[in-house]
Amino acid sequence: MKLFLTRKLPREVCDAVPADVSLAMYEHEEQAIPREELLARVAGARGIVTMLTERIDEEVMDAAGPSLAVISTMSVGYEHIDRSAANTRGIVVCHTPDVLTETTADLVFALLLATARQVPQAERALRNGQWGTWQPFQFLGIDVYGKTIGLLGMGGIAQAVARRARGFGMRILYWSRTPKPDVEEALGVSYSDLTTLLQTSDFVVPLLPGGDATRHLIDQHALSHMKRSAMLINASRGSVVDEDALCAALHAKTIAGAGLDVLAQEPIAANHPLLREARAVLLPHIGSATLETRTRMARRALENAVLVMRGEAPFDRV
Repeated sequence: MKLFLTRKLPREVCDAVPADVSLAMYEHEEQAIPREELLARVAGARGIVTMLTERIDEEVMDAAGPSLAVISTMSVGYEHIDRSAANTRGIVVCHTPDVLTETTADLVFALLLATARQVPQAERALRNGQWGTWQPFQFLGIDVYGKTIGLLGMGGIAQAVARRARGFGMRILYWSRTPKPDVEEALGVSYSDLTTLLQTSDFVVPLLPGGDATRHLIDQHALSHMKRSAMLINASRGSVVDEDALCAALHAKTIAGAGLDVLAQEPIAANHPLLREARAVLLPHIGSATLETRTRMARRALENAVLVMRGEAPFDRV
């Protein structure tokens, strides 16, 4: 049984693949597999382990042929996989949700703190030789302790962020399509309608899946409801935020700042207007980027694929 990996993974992860599985992989870690090579190398595969960088559509599935039984992505999101085409062909789609919850929550809070306290801006100034005499009102940020955080969504990562916010004495609001009274009691969070959350939060933090239902949920209208002193922190999906509207809000100073770990187009274009916004902190999608978690994600993606290839139920079927 052939299992194809679209990116080079660590030896210790690959060595765990059982002997009855023939493992093949793209030999590079630092770059995505070219499209034509992907189409050629998936031929005859029973399983594909993919990254967010590959578009797994009908063309790829047809190139793999009728033997393809599973597409397993090393990510929580699976928007890059054509699920309709997979379902039509009886192909199982898997992802790696729970293994990165706490690590991503750490990054969300790190990004919130860095944005609030202008950490990247101060660090750049130091490196550029701009650390002169102490100034009483230089690099002024905003306090985090005791402020109000508004979480959009209340899934696993949002709950992990809420636990961290409690340590900072924050008032925690959340909005989701379905209120969760059990979570409210366990974590001390309060349900709010979306407009009230936007109007009262000091930090607005979307933690939502991608897709049509959440596309541009944070648009010009939503941003107009936020306080001028508020900040937007997004480490969920780039599609949730209308980046043109965000650039306009930052430029007009109708919000105080933004911290983004995800963008609509990744990698970001060199001429993207967000790169010119001094009050935007931008990261290259590193929410799950610790050695421990990325290793767990790789192992789980392989485990899911192998289980389906053997006719067994995977851990994380979409």
